Amino acid sequence: MTPWVQAGDDLILPVRLTPGNAREEVGGVWTDARGACWLCARVRAVPEKGRANRAVIALLAASLDWPKSAISLETGDTNRLKRLRIKGGASAIARLAPIIATWVEAT
Repeated sequence: MTPWVQAGDDLILPVRLTPGNAREEVGGVWTDARGACWLCARVRAVPEKGRANRAVIALLAASLDWPKSAISLETGDTNRLKRLRIKGGASAIARLAPIIATWVEAT
């Protein structure tokens, strides 16, 4: 199961975010009613004025060793379900795929 979608040179990563959590972590997969897979992420930040969105971008950037400026929110600004674009991620899929796979296996 691969939770990402390649879009040209970029990767689109669907994420189900839980804000206001005690820990910041990425791991596990949530499947919606249509069968789509969403990577689970938890951040301490509250969902107020974009704080949780910025926190999940920072968490993914640190976890993937990728520049924060190259990760952007595609959809889900005020929703728990988000699609994040990792600019240039497709060219580094050999390095990123094993990291994302460990998150998927952490169910």
